[in-house]
Amino acid sequence: MKSTHEILLETRTALPALTASKERKNAALNAVAERLIAEQDQILAANREDLEASREHYGEVMMDRLTLTSERIAGMAQGVLEVAALPDPEGNVLRRVERPNGLIIEKTSVPLGVVAIIYESRPNVTSDAAVLALKSGNAVILRGGREAFRSNAAIVRAIHHGLEDAGLPAALVGFVEDTDHRSADELMTAVGLVDLLIPRGGARLIRRCTEQAKVPCIQTGTGICHIFVDASADLDKALNIIENAKTSRPSVCNAEEVLLVHRDIAAEFLPRLQDRLVKERAEKGLVPVEFRLDQEAAALISGTPAGEKDFDTEFLDYILAVGIVGSTEEAISHIALHSTGHSDAIITRSDENAGKFTALVDSAAVYVNASTRFTDGGEFGLGCEMGISTQKLHARGPMGLEELNTYKYIIRGNGQTR
Repeated sequence: MKSTHEILLETRTALPALTASKERKNAALNAVAERLIAEQDQILAANREDLEASREHYGEVMMDRLTLTSERIAGMAQGVLEVAALPDPEGNVLRRVERPNGLIIEKTSVPLGVVAIIYESRPNVTSDAAVLALKSGNAVILRGGREAFRSNAAIVRAIHHGLEDAGLPAALVGFVEDTDHRSADELMTAVGLVDLLIPRGGARLIRRCTEQAKVPCIQTGTGICHIFVDASADLDKALNIIENAKTSRPSVCNAEEVLLVHRDIAAEFLPRLQDRLVKERAEKGLVPVEFRLDQEAAALISGTPAGEKDFDTEFLDYILAVGIVGSTEEAISHIALHSTGHSDAIITRSDENAGKFTALVDSAAVYVNASTRFTDGGEFGLGCEMGISTQKLHARGPMGLEELNTYKYIIRGNGQTR
């Protein structure tokens, strides 16, 4: 097994190969997509081993995050092709100025260099991260979790084969084989070898990286996503949106975790919500949603009284914290106190309240009358994403190709001196 330091050096050394033409990079991505499909039997076999090893340690929702199927691998390959078809940001002139002295100054998009990503559970992140890095001109270091090690390794082998098919070095995609915490620590402190670190996982991983990293680090992922149902909301539309945001895939960071309901409609709306998310789901053999209710909501429907931390928890499960508020302003204040800045939504027929909400809710994605589940690189037209940045500097929201480039100034003169 290669050490993390050896992998870092190999990937850094391979980086100049990405000065290849845009056409050659696209050819490599197309080859990667072909290899993912061609080697899906090996990938699925590796995933079955991961699932078997994890079955005693994870519940149904987390197992879904870990599971690969032929359909999901086809989706991964399609994501690769979509990234290949996107405009290449590398070398784009973002701003051009011609000075009175004849200097021509061009602010030009350039890759970051070597991007490292530490991530948990979801094996599709392996291909998403690799292809976004390659298309944007970056080499990448992948460090997944122990629970998905075999799946990730099989996906990386397919990626390496695709790169080699296109005549590019496999080392452009480095794969850390050591899943001990020490390898993560080494990436966090690899000054001069790693240009950007992206942690993608639970709150503990992200906090550890942002607190300990000596290399530049982007905070991603943790999603305490809110939906506020305004007094003027179309209640049928609200029920559909909430059911999608909470139950379509509760294990992901853009799933709803908190519901706020205006006091004027709570007595009508909450019993209908209970019928939809609890009674009707149970009748269909689906997992019913458990409500964690504030005192006012608990007087209207049944559920578990909300604990001290329930409005500050990313459940990643069929659990929904429910609170009642008296106004749009009160909902905005609640979100300001409890949101992680990921995705928050208002359901309303009032343009005035929608305007207040979008202006004052300080999150990466703010929705009006739509599910928070759309916060995703593919849904935003980015092909896929490296993660969802919840900070404000450099990148915010789904991180695609442009967010994996920085810029430099290229100045052309004709003998000018100052």
